[in-house]
This record gives sequence, structure tokens and C-alpha cells, in this order.
Amino acid sequence: MRSDAYALRVTDDAALVGALIDAVLRAPARAGRRWRWQRGPVWPAVVTALLGAMAIGFSAGAIAIMIVSMHVNGNLAALLGLAQAVPLAGALRWPLGSWRIMALAMVAGNLSIGSTGGIWPWPVTTWLAMVVVLFQVGVCCERRTSAAAGMITAVIVVLPAVPVSKMPFWFALILCGIIGFILIFADALSGRYAAEARLAEQAALHERDRARQAVLEERARIARELHDVVAHHMSVIVLQSEAAPYKIHDLPDAALGTFGLIRDAAREALAETRRVVGLLREEDETAERLPQPGLDRLDELVERARHAGLDVDAGIDGMPRRLSAGVDLSAFRIVQEALSNACRYAPGSRVRVRVRYGARALTVSVSDDGSAGEVTSEPGGGHGLVGVRERVTMLGGTLTAGPAGDGFSVAAELPYARSE
Repeated sequence: MRSDAYALRVTDDAALVGALIDAVLRAPARAGRRWRWQRGPVWPAVVTALLGAMAIGFSAGAIAIMIVSMHVNGNLAALLGLAQAVPLAGALRWPLGSWRIMALAMVAGNLSIGSTGGIWPWPVTTWLAMVVVLFQVGVCCERRTSAAAGMITAVIVVLPAVPVSKMPFWFALILCGIIGFILIFADALSGRYAAEARLAEQAALHERDRARQAVLEERARIARELHDVVAHHMSVIVLQSEAAPYKIHDLPDAALGTFGLIRDAAREALAETRRVVGLLREEDETAERLPQPGLDRLDELVERARHAGLDVDAGIDGMPRRLSAGVDLSAFRIVQEALSNACRYAPGSRVRVRVRYGARALTVSVSDDGSAGEVTSEPGGGHGLVGVRERVTMLGGTLTAGPAGDGFSVAAELPYARSE
């Protein structure tokens, strides 16, 4: 039991010695953790300029106090004053390096000035500069390193002034308390920022996961819908290939064999398609088994949106033509999603729906004059536009979506199938 306690004490002592050595020598002088305001292009320059001005003022004040009040030689006062305050200018980027120089200069000042400095051997401006640097050390360095820096400042810089410079012990305790308070406050501030940064990072990861999940869900839905379309056509192929020998008499054996191959291949493809897409189906798929809608149900969509409170103006431009099942279904879903977003984010607004049959592509546009909720982008609230974009991309079309005046506009161009 004693050996375990001794080993634990040795380990703690080694960790303490390591932290002290890190603070004095090994830890990098450059700042590690960064402030939120350091991310911008302006604030770092402003803070650096402020610290530079403070360094100049504190240095001049320290030199003047040492010469006038402490009666220190001018050359020595200039050397100590510059060494004790000028490193403050680099505290933003090199807090630990600035602290090392200033701590060493304050020790030298204590040994050089001795008891001629009154209640303490340093000018007030020197101590103020040290407080600012310790705060930056507590913010930018690891906790063990900043704690070691505070311990060294208290034990090697402040407490030796009691016997050397005749500083009252109670005053040394006050200075040590200031050191501890500054470092604790800086560590708490830095910890809060680190927690906020972690929360923001987790929120961003969660939002990316939501967007990715929306893409996967929409792809699964598209696969189910296309399966129903493909299954219909494959079933027609099977039925026609089986019925061909009965409709056409005296077919040669080669033709009968060809129809048989077509029938078997269509059956195999249909079974494989159903097997693969069946993995994507949910347990409750009643709605998925209904016939897939198309633009022939556009009036139903418009009427439903009007009942929801929208003022919808729908129109069709160009000569309607027969569309492939994929284009017809996707056009319907795009209008459905856009009207749903308008109902959700711009209730009571005027909505304009246009379906234009062009020479090579079908154009679908839906715009409202209200404030749509997805004006910013997809990562905002919902992910409806993610599914719309997936559908348009699948068909080789283009999609534009974004703010339009005070409202929101969605426009998609869907190429016709090549076989048409």
C-alpha cells in the first residue's frame, strides 16, 4: 500500500516537474488556442496595435518610475524597463515567449534594484504588463503549462522580493492572489470558447448528417418510384412476348425462340429489380404501392394548395406532349415540393406555377412573393430542395433555386428522353 502511494507521489512529482520545464523551456512560445475574434481579418491587427501602444507606454512609464522614484541608473533603468514591458507587444502571437522574457527581466530587476524600490522592486506599469501577458498565457496555452507559468511567477518572481527587496509578505500574497485570479479567469474564458466551438462543430456535423440522410432518403424514394415505372413496362414486355406466338400464326422456330428469350430476360430483370428495390422499401409502404402521379394531376396539386391558403396562378405553355415516366413523375414532385414549402414558409402568398413544354426540355417553375424559409440554402431548416436537386440531377437537368424579390423561386429544366 505504501509502495503504491509512493509511486503515485513520484508520478505526480514528475508531472509537476514536467509542467514546470514545459513552461520554462519546452512548450512552444507561439499561441496554440485561438480567440473567436482572432478569426477575423481586422481584430488581430487592432489588438496587436493596442498591445504595441500599451508596450510603448508601459516601457516609458517603467523607465521614468525607476529613474525618478527608485533612483536607478538611467542605462539600467532603460534596459530593465524595455525588457519588462516591450515583450507585451508580441503577447498575442507569442504569449509564453513574452512571459519568459518578462519574468526573467523582473527577477533581474528584483536583484538589481533591491530595497531601493520601496514596497516592491518593480514599477506599477511593469506589473500591469505582466498581468496582461499572464492572461494571454492562460487563454492560449494548455492548462498545465499556464498553471506552471503562474506557479513560477509566484515562487520565483514575487516571493523572492520579500527577503531581497523587503516586500511585505501580505503584499506578496496579494500579488500571488492576482496571478491565480487572472489565470483562473483566462482558463474559464478559454474553456467556454472551446465548449462553444465544440458545440458549433457538432451542430455542423449534425447538419451535414441530416443533409446526407435527406439525400439517401430521397434516392431511396426515387428508386422505389422508378421501380414501379420500370416494373410496369417490364410486365408489358413479358405479356407481349408471351402473347406474340398466339397473335402471329406460323412463326418460325427462330422467332419463337427469340420471343422466349425476351420473355425470360424480362422476367429475370423484373424479379431482380423487385428484389433490389425491395430492400429500400419501408414496412409501411401503402402509399408507395399506389400508381405514381404525373402532371395530369397538376390541377389536383393546385387545388390542394389553394385550400391551404395560397393564391395560386397555374399555367401551361407550349404544346403538351407525352413525357417519359421519370420526367413526368419528377416534374410533379418538384411542383409538389415547391408548393409545400410555400405553404409552410410563406402562407397566404401569391404563387405562380408555370409548366412549359419546350423543343428539347420541360421547364417547371414555381415562385412566390412571400418570405420563404429556405431562402438561405438547403442546410437551413428542411431539406426539401435536396430531393428536388437529386431528381433533376438524375435526369441530367438543371435547377436554380433562391431568393426572388421578397419571395423564393424554384425553376427546373428536365430534358426529354432521347427515345422520344
